[in-house]
Amino acid sequence: MSLVVLAAAVLGLIAGAYARAAADGFGPEPDGSRESRRGEMRTALAAAARTVPLPRPPYAVEGATALAAALVTWRVHDGWVLTAWLYAVAAGAVLAEVDRRTWRLPDAITLPSYPILLALLAPSGRLLPAVASGCALGAVYAVLWFVRPTGLGLGDVKLAGLIGLLTGALGVQATVVAGMAGQVLGALYAVGLLLARRATRTTEFPFGPFMLAGALVAVALAGALPGASPGG
Repeated sequence: MSLVVLAAAVLGLIAGAYARAAADGFGPEPDGSRESRRGEMRTALAAAARTVPLPRPPYAVEGATALAAALVTWRVHDGWVLTAWLYAVAAGAVLAEVDRRTWRLPDAITLPSYPILLALLAPSGRLLPAVASGCALGAVYAVLWFVRPTGLGLGDVKLAGLIGLLTGALGVQATVVAGMAGQVLGALYAVGLLLARRATRTTEFPFGPFMLAGALVAVALAGALPGASPGG
């Protein structure tokens, strides 16, 4: 393992501790106003600022963030694309933890992430395929939400657009893999719950973490996909 990847893992471990603390600032669904979103973000940032960046049991958030940071640093070679992915790792850690706790993906994180990712990807020369893929994956999830709104939330649709942006910078094939992998991972989790008799066919669960895991599957396979690029 290179020192750069190892350093990314260590930074991911620290970022995971901050992400877990920031998730404490997000509660049940707010009223949706801009001021409400700003209030949530201020609360989350204040919670993170008070945190000593040391992992604490059960270490799931910190460990997952460290592994994700190491993976994208290993697989993505273009500096700007890598920066976008590392931002997404940190933001995604907060989103996954909030979704796990409250079954929501806060607009306070997803919406500002669009201009941030666009700005980071623009110098890479991969903005056009990234935007096209973001629109495509977002549209697919929008249709799924429209057909079965109880199965997905609008937060999942917004997250899909972000995942499409990121994976589109690696190639259209990576976006397809991310979308399919998220669905497969979610389905496997549901089957596991059924087999363990901890759920029924109508049981719902937060889907955001599986979408984010699907994106990591795509970046892990980027170099092996026909026509896909590991970002540089």
